Amino acid sequence: MTNRWIINSLNEDQKKQQDEIAKQLSINPILAKLLVQRGITTFDEAKQFFRPSLNALHDPFLMTDMQKAVDRLNLAIGKNEKIMVYGDYDVDGTTAVALVYNFLLQYTSNITFYIPNRYTEGYGISYTGIDFASNENVKLIITLDCGIKAVEKVNYAKEKGIDFIICDHHNPDSQIPDAVAVLDPKRSDCNYPYPHLSGCGVGFKLMQAFAKSNDIPFFHLMPSLDLLALSIASDIVPITGENRILIYYGLKQLNNDPSTGLKSIIEVCDLTGKEITVSDIVFKIGPRINASGRMTSGKEAVELLIEKDIETARKKSHAINEYNNERKDLDKNMTDEAIAFIETNQDFKNRKSIVVYQPDWHKGIVGIVASRLAEEYYKPTVVLTSSNGLATGSARSIPDFDLYKAIESCQDLLENFGGHLYAAGLSMKEEHVEEFTRRFEEFVANNIQPEQLSPQIEIDAELSFADLAPRKFFNILKQFAPFGPENMKPIFVSRNVRDYGTSKLVGKGQEHLKMDLIDDSEGNIVINGIAFKKGGFYSYLKNDQPLDICYTLEENTFNGNTTLQLMIRDIHISE
Repeated sequence: MTNRWIINSLNEDQKKQQDEIAKQLSINPILAKLLVQRGITTFDEAKQFFRPSLNALHDPFLMTDMQKAVDRLNLAIGKNEKIMVYGDYDVDGTTAVALVYNFLLQYTSNITFYIPNRYTEGYGISYTGIDFASNENVKLIITLDCGIKAVEKVNYAKEKGIDFIICDHHNPDSQIPDAVAVLDPKRSDCNYPYPHLSGCGVGFKLMQAFAKSNDIPFFHLMPSLDLLALSIASDIVPITGENRILIYYGLKQLNNDPSTGLKSIIEVCDLTGKEITVSDIVFKIGPRINASGRMTSGKEAVELLIEKDIETARKKSHAINEYNNERKDLDKNMTDEAIAFIETNQDFKNRKSIVVYQPDWHKGIVGIVASRLAEEYYKPTVVLTSSNGLATGSARSIPDFDLYKAIESCQDLLENFGGHLYAAGLSMKEEHVEEFTRRFEEFVANNIQPEQLSPQIEIDAELSFADLAPRKFFNILKQFAPFGPENMKPIFVSRNVRDYGTSKLVGKGQEHLKMDLIDDSEGNIVINGIAFKKGGFYSYLKNDQPLDICYTLEENTFNGNTTLQLMIRDIHISE
């Protein structure tokens, strides 16, 4: 598929804001444009963006039910009631459980944690988990990253004398569970100023409120920010507002003084001594923590994250690393199988969506396969397998298409569902798969725009190499980090670039391009770049054909020398 390039532009009012902020900050107008695109239009907003402050965190008691939650938690600790911290088995859930469990362990020893089994209990609060809590004489369960739809299960627990504090960030239904407190910034009756917290983020706000109510200084919460950074990066929530502050300081904690468990994971990822970024979490640390819940039990991930002994942590990390290796093999085999099925079924060519069902597929991998298929075919995708007599699976979307609404339109066919704009989980009776496939396709076909079905690259600004020559440009650009949703790493385009004469093919199959480029700007500036899987453009370079490139900017350190490098995303032949 050929990528369409969409170059973001400013309207007239935004251009005036760009000029004003460029003048106030004495920065390149292109950098000012990037700020305006992110909604930053004043000096004070720029100061908050470039210098995140923990003092700007919102009062946790602004969240609906927070006072009720803290009162019940204080009562439980005061009466030495047994508390269970209960969470989902993915990165967001396991980090949330580790964070809340570790923090409360300083103030009560009568506490335990529980992660449901993905295969026997499924997502969220389970009757099995409640029965286990009852047998253990638990009086209060704090759920993290789940529970917002568990109306019947909360009622079942109440019959057994168990109270619930629900901490969730998923979209609620019209009926809220009858828990002691339901903390969810997406509740329609919640006026909390920032609605995009991760599940772990909601748990952190509960701990912040608990600390505040007991005059515990905020710095006691600082060691838990490394776990919070993992959840924010891995759960793909916006890196804006409060999340930006929390991940900014969480990355500092992760780099300077990570917990024992995370230190051992960092070693396994070969990141010791390197500056850990959001990308390292998303592609290296997060998948390993997730692998535990996918392949065996998320409980092992929590045990690692709360471990205090480094040698024990190393053993647990190596075990989890092996799970990740197994996950990779399964992932590849299932993806290949799904692609083969799609390619041999002519019906898929005319559909605007993909729904595939294979009862033997591994339940822990279907989310990854859904992501791969959505990326490969650029269509909203649902991947289902069989589990406990139900067709169960995961769904992934494409940019700007509301997957949650598409699944919600079929809710009468579903046993359970939940999720976000771009990702969801769902289950249904196996006899409903065919009708779900038909209605899901019908909704997508009626609501998706044609341009959404072809891949596109959104480009922030056009640059000449002369813009890149002053080191100040990149030094300021680095301060836009941490990058993530709604603050993605800027993508630039440069036009009519040519080979300086030393570009070459690299890689085992000579499939990548190591490029040394010049453009038409003054100064004959040479910029290095790497273009993966773009070896087909080598002949154009050697024939002095001008090219247009879109790229992100990186630093490359080799033999002690650090230089600017273009990470080239796509290449077009210049008109």
